[in-house]
Amino acid sequence: MHHSRWIAYPGGGHRRRGNVKRTDHCQWHKVAELHELPEGRVKTVIAGTRWLALTHHQGEYGALDNHCPHQGGPLGEGSIEKGLLRCPWHGWDYCPLTGKAPGYDDGVEAFATEVRADGIYVAIPRQAPAVTTISDLMVDTMIRWGITHVFGIVGHSNLGLAEAMRKAESGGRLKFIGVRHEGAAAFACSGYAKLTGKPAACLAIAGPGATNLLTGLWDAKVDRAPVLALTGQVNTQVLGPGAFQEVDLHSAFAPVSQFNKTVLHDSNHVELMSLALKTAIVKRDVANLIFPDEVQVLKADRKARASDARGRMGDMEISPSPTSVKTAMAAINRAQRPVVVMGYGARHSREPVIAFAEKLNAPVITTFKGKGLISDGHPLAAGVLGRSGTPVASWFMNESDLLIVFGSSFSNHTGITPKKKIIQVDFDQMQLGKFHSVDIPVWGEIGATTRLFAALLDEANATLRASREEVAARKAIWAAEKTSRRQDDLGHGVNSAAIFQILQDELPHDCVIAVDVGNNTYSFGRYFETKAQSILMSGYLGSIGFAFPAAMGAWCAEGDKRKIVSVSGDGGFGQYLAEFTTAVKYGMDITHILLNNDELGKITKEQQASAYPAWQTSLHNPNFADFANNCGGLGLRVTRKEELKQAVSDALRHDGPALVEILADATLI
Repeated sequence: MHHSRWIAYPGGGHRRRGNVKRTDHCQWHKVAELHELPEGRVKTVIAGTRWLALTHHQGEYGALDNHCPHQGGPLGEGSIEKGLLRCPWHGWDYCPLTGKAPGYDDGVEAFATEVRADGIYVAIPRQAPAVTTISDLMVDTMIRWGITHVFGIVGHSNLGLAEAMRKAESGGRLKFIGVRHEGAAAFACSGYAKLTGKPAACLAIAGPGATNLLTGLWDAKVDRAPVLALTGQVNTQVLGPGAFQEVDLHSAFAPVSQFNKTVLHDSNHVELMSLALKTAIVKRDVANLIFPDEVQVLKADRKARASDARGRMGDMEISPSPTSVKTAMAAINRAQRPVVVMGYGARHSREPVIAFAEKLNAPVITTFKGKGLISDGHPLAAGVLGRSGTPVASWFMNESDLLIVFGSSFSNHTGITPKKKIIQVDFDQMQLGKFHSVDIPVWGEIGATTRLFAALLDEANATLRASREEVAARKAIWAAEKTSRRQDDLGHGVNSAAIFQILQDELPHDCVIAVDVGNNTYSFGRYFETKAQSILMSGYLGSIGFAFPAAMGAWCAEGDKRKIVSVSGDGGFGQYLAEFTTAVKYGMDITHILLNNDELGKITKEQQASAYPAWQTSLHNPNFADFANNCGGLGLRVTRKEELKQAVSDALRHDGPALVEILADATLI
């Protein structure tokens, strides 16, 4: 039996009660079970895409639009008092069946209800064809420029933009990764860009959501990784006086963004998105677009069309001037003991740089950020230079008469001495001589420049230079030292030399490894010898917590082709450990190696080196392996060196997120 809230009149037909709309051209939706809503109560329900307040009053059901007309208060969270539904935000009263506000001409929209044998139904007008919004156009443009992944959190001030992304994802054109903290979204974008050279996007709401992005965006900016940030904002109508969650995002993002614009009603919306992405890609920097809430849902101009990158960018392989090449080659051909230095800026030109070094017959050392650009098994590879480096690299630098530096900006952590004669090559004019003058600065794209150098090289002179046997001899000395260190045991956990030797043996030769900061990362630089792995790190910013979110970005970029591994200490993983649940949710095949020493070991060492007592560096940790298991992944705990090989092997074979917690000695690094 059906009980309808329509009144029959002689002659047939129905008339509306109060302001309840007719059911012509409507679709009925079941919104509740019989007896689910007690008499005198109200609850929020969904009918199709409509958000409604379902009421039960004096034996009848009512269905009202759930938004109070004042500020959108959720009527379904209110209560029925003295026969009236009261808004929980401002206390305004409405008839629970008709939506009328007694004594006033206003009210809320009401919908017809029916009580049927299987539940309560509401009639909702059939949806009109979807309107194309400016968010739809801008998301379409973003995709056409190559964005495949967005990391972020959906919230009240980015809903219109998020809806455009939802539609794109439902059409198979975009993948959205919902994270637990916006900082992880920005780090994931940074990891994605550092691995591929291409941008991903991060999405946040106004206020705290947007400001949470800043650390990860700064990491991308200082390491020259292209990222697109998309931030919601409060309505333009209330922007300025200090509305809820209002932050001056344009000012907040100005230092971190090469491109930073607010999307307005009359903006050229497609062009804004195109310029944002062009800037991110060409400048290798951060671009930010700020979306006021109401602008996101504006109807797009019928003539407007999404854009792409065709015809918008030129060839990136810019060669240096003939004068620069001539000057550099004169020095190179005279040198008796040249050394090639590969920095992070050479990451997309590694093959021509290595080919040049082979023709030159010169040892190749890397900066820490450049670790992995040449395999440590290569006969000319001399390891990492600087604070995280090896004695092999520092020996060859000290013995050199010319340093040919590609893509390094000479940070104080790198340790390249300015006392040597230096040729510096970089695609960015501002990086040349950044911290001190160099003898021969060469402005040009690194791949194009090294090919020119190789073509003009005097190969006869190359036979006089340091032999590969000399490189092998220095590496043998360091290998013997590492073998000795692997035997160290003070009874407080596994030593770092042993940990990274086992990882070196077990990790796939071509995997991606995201590393954090701290003693674990310094030890990785010293002890782990790369093959064809790609190494990701928070270089210039040195931000703790980078590794696992960056691995999430790397998995989205290349997880279908390569194994993704991350390495951190307990302090670093603790920053974003909730993202392990994100990895489980999306089935990310990431193996995390966690060195747990119950302290911020690097800070302890820094305090002691500065003649301070160690203070406030101890940590109270959970059992991280149990945590991983509780999240739905695989967690394994290692307390002895003999257990590590099997644990790493089991974690790598696991299909999904896995964590290997190693109790490590904080002093044996």
